[in-house]
Amino acid sequence: MSGREGGKKKPLKAPKKEQSEMDEDTAAFKAKQKEQQKALEAAKQKATKGGPLLQGGIKKSGKK
Repeated sequence: MSGREGGKKKPLKAPKKEQSEMDEDTAAFKAKQKEQQKALEAAKQKATKGGPLLQGGIKKSGKK
């Protein structure tokens, strides 16, 4: 390399991965993840539907 070539060289692009067929373990894992995601979304909606969960706690006075 000569002194005139400055800066970073761009990395070569990685070859695209072939679409592999899913085995039973992978399919079961993905199904489990989808179920967990659905449960999480349901919990989020249930939490946002109601009012505040906690009342009270440490109250700050106006004094400094």
